[in-house]
Amino acid sequence: MDDNRRVALLVERDYDDSEFKEIVRAMNDAGVKVVVVGGGTQKSYRGRRRRSRAHVDMAAVDARAGEFDAVIIPGGYAPDWMRLCQPMVDLVRRADALGKVIAAICHGPQLMVSAGIVKGRRVTSWPSIAVDMTNAGAEWRDEAVVQDGNMITSRKPADLPRFNRAILRALGAFGQGGTPRADGLHQQSQAGLGMSLVSVGE
Repeated sequence: MDDNRRVALLVERDYDDSEFKEIVRAMNDAGVKVVVVGGGTQKSYRGRRRRSRAHVDMAAVDARAGEFDAVIIPGGYAPDWMRLCQPMVDLVRRADALGKVIAAICHGPQLMVSAGIVKGRRVTSWPSIAVDMTNAGAEWRDEAVVQDGNMITSRKPADLPRFNRAILRALGAFGQGGTPRADGLHQQSQAGLGMSLVSVGE
């Protein structure tokens, strides 16, 4: 069974290093292809703590929601920049309209607010932006992972293991025992994509 899954991992300046790195690691370990989508201003971005560098595979303006199974939004200060990037806002909105998995952690849900997709949905986030979520019409909960349909949100880096597992389950990349499947999920070939591999360096 060739069940290639592709996720768009959004990145901008000052993303949270640990969130970005752990999401990439979890997806790669499960055989899910990660495409790093940037705002278009740089070819690579440094993390907020300067512990990693994310190399961009594709600018948001060139990303098509239908080509991905999920859009993942890490936190840090990056979501503030993402909200100023209309192609990123549009990508999240269109992916949600298509029923794709939309996953955000920490300050990442701020981009979901800008995309206008949280009204009437159950969500969580970093506590300081809870008021932003409720003002946008969301039902905010203080839980490690909140899933409402295709939407998955978490609060902070400590929630990453459960956050990543929820994404993989939504993608069908976990088997019954909660471990990555070994029945054909693997990285998609780069042929014809014109993308560089995800690279995270110290």
